[in-house]
Amino acid sequence: MERRKKIIIGLGNPGKKYEATWHNLGFLVLDGLTGGKFKKSAKFQAEVSVEKNILAKPLTFMNNSGIAVNSLMKFYKIPPTDLIVVHDDLDLPLGKIRIVSESSAGGHNGVASIIQQIGTKKFVRIKIGIKTARLEKMDPADYVLEKIGKEKKVVPGILNQAIQAIDIILEDSVESAMNKFN
Repeated sequence: MERRKKIIIGLGNPGKKYEATWHNLGFLVLDGLTGGKFKKSAKFQAEVSVEKNILAKPLTFMNNSGIAVNSLMKFYKIPPTDLIVVHDDLDLPLGKIRIVSESSAGGHNGVASIIQQIGTKKFVRIKIGIKTARLEKMDPADYVLEKIGKEKKVVPGILNQAIQAIDIILEDSVESAMNKFN
């Protein structure tokens, strides 16, 4: 039996201004999966890489990520159960990842946009923890858009964990990835 194609979305904000910010960790994970080989698609309002699976980085800014996701899912006829979304999470400590399925947006506007646009929360999310002591001293909206500073040295390990989780989901199951990382 042939494995069904998945759609993997990395959340972030387009443009140089946001490249090395916490909110763009989803983009960085997808760059790690493809070596950065994406093509801009005006049709989908995203950067897209189509190989065994569909990988996409919405170019609609975080709060409207669902527009691009919905467009891609409809075009490729991918059901929500075959959607994987990778994003930053303010509630998880830096360096921790958590895999969830059928979960609320938890205050993440990009995830809320996706749920609103596709009409369900029945999809897989890989949440990447970004919480540090600095978060307690600043507005969360400012924190997620700040450049990654001294923590930069831990980022490759975090990205590698998220890539491993995606690989396990694709090759085995969501449950296997949850058992390893949650």
